[in-house]
Amino acid sequence: MASVGEALVKSGLVTKEHLRLALERQVVFGGRIGTNIVELGILREEELARFLSSHLKVPSVSTSQMLSIDEETIACIDARLADKYKVVPFKKEKNRIHLAMLDPKSFQNIEELRFVTGSDIIPYIASELRLLYCLERYYGIKRDLRFVSILDKEEQSGPKKSKGAEPGEISKLKEAFASIRDREEIAGLLISESGRVARRTALFVLKGKEFTGWVSKDIDIKKFSLNSAVPSIFSEVVMRRAYYRGPLLQIPGNSDLIELLGGAPNDCLMEPVNIRDRVICLLYADNGNNGVLDANVTYIDKIAGMAALSFEILIIRKKLMEL
Repeated sequence: MASVGEALVKSGLVTKEHLRLALERQVVFGGRIGTNIVELGILREEELARFLSSHLKVPSVSTSQMLSIDEETIACIDARLADKYKVVPFKKEKNRIHLAMLDPKSFQNIEELRFVTGSDIIPYIASELRLLYCLERYYGIKRDLRFVSILDKEEQSGPKKSKGAEPGEISKLKEAFASIRDREEIAGLLISESGRVARRTALFVLKGKEFTGWVSKDIDIKKFSLNSAVPSIFSEVVMRRAYYRGPLLQIPGNSDLIELLGGAPNDCLMEPVNIRDRVICLLYADNGNNGVLDANVTYIDKIAGMAALSFEILIIRKKLMEL
């Protein structure tokens, strides 16, 4: 059977470039390839679960089932076993236990659980993010910090509307980007709109060989300057021309930004605004050093794309005026 990453590419759900980025992220942060793909914003957790179900030919457990498990069902598997086998029971029927599993194709695990519980085991697939979240929710088994993710805010506060613009507002936002007359307006609109989904935001530009601060919200970047040759979150995003999502790594090149932020955030986003093959500026966002970004960080990717087109309009307008 093809690996999950290869199968995702073959299915058309992700590209080879997406897979490359996820594999590189996996080397740094660990976790399964699907987890890294979700954290990069390439797929939603539900989309990954549906794919895994099809790929492994095992039914998936729904989000609603995982979030409404009664105490009696949870008690049929003790915390030690749940942690050892990475499983969560979500339904109990006489001598059957319906079990969300990280490895539902492991015959050995299923047989051992059947022997210990004295019940038939019906395996279901659950994503790594979902399963670890539920192990902490029901058994108090703490996750590593890197697994505290976009699922948490959704489940803690229940279903809610995104903080991003609503459909009608999106049309107005497109019109606003299309009618902008100078670069400062673009910067202001980017900071204003990204502030819908993040507490702290900042825009950086590459001037010559230096990354410098442009405009920001709740971060003082006026005196920020960093050599572009120094390996950092800035140079990584420029090199890849793709956004970075995850902890702000404590490497020398990030030290000045970490100092500005009063520490290294557990979860941040650095989004490039690209025109063709050139990065015009970099948009940074986080929800504080101990916070987790909202699930709708894809909204920032959307407005970055609008900003790129707006910059192009300004360039074309300038060329026309020079004719």
